[in-house]
Amino acid sequence: MPTRLARESTAVPPEVQSRLEGAGLRRTLATRAVLGLFLTRPQQSLTHAQAQVALTARGLDLNRVTLYRLLDRLASCGVLRREADAQRVWRFSLRSNLDGPAETDRTAARFECDACHQRFDLPDAGEPARALKKGLSQAVARTGHQATRVELLVRGTCAACLPPRQRSRATP
Repeated sequence: MPTRLARESTAVPPEVQSRLEGAGLRRTLATRAVLGLFLTRPQQSLTHAQAQVALTARGLDLNRVTLYRLLDRLASCGVLRREADAQRVWRFSLRSNLDGPAETDRTAARFECDACHQRFDLPDAGEPARALKKGLSQAVARTGHQATRVELLVRGTCAACLPPRQRSRATP
């Protein structure tokens, strides 16, 4: 019996396909399903368990170990970003700059909602965030260490999750 997911069509952008091919990943049903989760909700970050629940809800019963390995492979080839949240749980999200190197993203800083775990790029923080990253990398170098990347993540509550009376105070 075909699953509902098998009938769904998620277009895979050429830059994602290129990364998959470069890493030797085939476009199996599982790969397409996991990509579909992130391509349809690019701001969403999901834990392994949340991805498992979402796939099951879409009609695909994927082994949890297979899913974890697939998420890791998609992160390794630069399609997904893998980051620990405030509770030190791994969260996966679609990289914002799939054309560039896997180590870089288009924006210098991001915001993550503690309530819904969506992540938002902060393009207006561009130059100040880049200057801060550079300063932090230089501070690390002065201690004799070598930084490979600096990530700026602001945590709080997004506008959609704020109670209505706080929403009006949060906007400038």
